[in-house]
Amino acid sequence: MFDWTDLKYFLAVARHHSTIAAGKALGLSQSTVHRRLSELERRIGRQLVVRQPSGYRLTELGEALLPYAERVEVAVTDFERRVTDTALDLTGVIRVTCPEPIVYRMTQSKLIDRFHARHPKLRVEFVTSDRYLDLSKGEADVAFRSGDTDDELVGRKIAESIWAVYASHAYIEHHGRPERIEDLSRHHLVGFDDTLSNHRAAKWLRDVAPQAKMAARTNSVLGLIYAVKSGLGVGPLPAALGDAEPDLVRVLGPVAELSRSWRLLAHPDLRRTPRISAFFDFIIEERESMKSFLTG
Repeated sequence: MFDWTDLKYFLAVARHHSTIAAGKALGLSQSTVHRRLSELERRIGRQLVVRQPSGYRLTELGEALLPYAERVEVAVTDFERRVTDTALDLTGVIRVTCPEPIVYRMTQSKLIDRFHARHPKLRVEFVTSDRYLDLSKGEADVAFRSGDTDDELVGRKIAESIWAVYASHAYIEHHGRPERIEDLSRHHLVGFDDTLSNHRAAKWLRDVAPQAKMAARTNSVLGLIYAVKSGLGVGPLPAALGDAEPDLVRVLGPVAELSRSWRLLAHPDLRRTPRISAFFDFIIEERESMKSFLTG
């Protein structure tokens, strides 16, 4: 009936409302877009678009056919990806390191399931640690990090990391709530132990409340969450995690000094390998969906 590849010209005009803009998006000339769209209309026997002073508008038939054309586009894209995977032999394991609470939220969001569905021969294996694993030594393949990064690593920013100060309802009932940063020195605090003494949250607490009484120390973000939820004290937490806990109250912040960017990182020697590139490409596409559990 018609050349189905002409659907991409129809989709481009539908999205950009202009043959000039559609041509730029496709990397082709305006005349090519116009010719191929006209050919599609000729073969169908009816108009799909009409030209107006403000640009191109879909006809009633064009509106009706648009979702079907979009389904074809998705199917072709999936087909091309599968062909590419086969050509590149995308198989193996991708070892991903990130804080333990993020692993739980990432798996609950079905993000990893969607990656496995797209690349059935690739498997994600999590290496959970609040310590920065050494990618140059092969302790992991890629890392999600929100703090200072090794200059040797390469990657992409994917979200903002925001921290605030939290307390449990029980703690506030018994001890009150800090109203200002300066009040922290009069409260019981929860923070990292010596293994994470260089973490920005640990440094910040030492700076703003050097004389404060530490009620608990832990070696993980998950440990911080549990300690604050238990009512032991007040502590800084990632906003995406703290805000999700019904037992916790954000008492201060966001704290500008603790804000960073979440980045997906890899060693340069691995970054362009097919399996790591496939994971990077997927995560970059999914950035919007990840904001809920990375930024909050």
